[in-house]
Amino acid sequence: MLARMDKFSQFRALHVPGKPFILANVWDIGSARMLAGLGAEALATSSAAHAFVLGSRDMGAISRDQALTHAAEIVAATDLPVQGDFENGFGDAPEVVAETVRLAGEIGLAGICIEDIRYPDGTAYPFDLAVERMQAGAAAARALPRDFMFVARADGVMNGLYTLDDAISRIIAFDQAGADALYVPRPGSMADQARVCAATAKPVNALAAGPFTAATPADFAAANVARISLGGSLARVTHRAIRDAATAMLREGDFTPLGHSISGDEVEALLAKGTPKG
Repeated sequence: MLARMDKFSQFRALHVPGKPFILANVWDIGSARMLAGLGAEALATSSAAHAFVLGSRDMGAISRDQALTHAAEIVAATDLPVQGDFENGFGDAPEVVAETVRLAGEIGLAGICIEDIRYPDGTAYPFDLAVERMQAGAAAARALPRDFMFVARADGVMNGLYTLDDAISRIIAFDQAGADALYVPRPGSMADQARVCAATAKPVNALAAGPFTAATPADFAAANVARISLGGSLARVTHRAIRDAATAMLREGDFTPLGHSISGDEVEALLAKGTPKG
């Protein structure tokens, strides 16, 4: 069935509670094509991974124009649907969120993820404003001429700004405001994740980070998760490999970590496999 849909409808169809797929967060053309070549069904940008590429910090340091340009490169890199990780929508006002959604649709993204955190101070938006912002984003998504998923995030638990009960109240309100999917990053435990999923009939995203990296897809499925994203985790794995190999070389003159790399031929084959066919 999915093969007969366009990639935007395919993206929505992947979101089935209790049957999670992996949303692979990438950071450049090469990582996008490698993940596509390895069998990823959909990709997403990562604000953290993008910041690393730019030699910058995460959370509020990247502009909307930078994020859009970066996302457009990822969209063009493969045939897969791509979601944009666009932090808080790059502005406090609901109309700014709506404009960000419209621009995201114009560059070919299949969806967008918007947080309820104000930058650069990192505080949570007051409840009513948070809901108004998500309502504006959802309405803008519906006004686009094609399918587009609007994902509303409640980030306060991960950032220590409010409780899980507060987060659940927020995603219920975001659901009612028109969000297509909901997301509470790192709610504490898989039991907490199941509480989040039980609060809505819509698809819920879970983040494979921290203690959740020890979970299996079956664990996420049992909690009724619809998709599992990676955030900046895969990028940090890559940066750890750089740190470990460079530390061995520069401090100890030890080049053996370089022997654990894969061949250039394998990299090139994966890149070719993930390259757009059209």
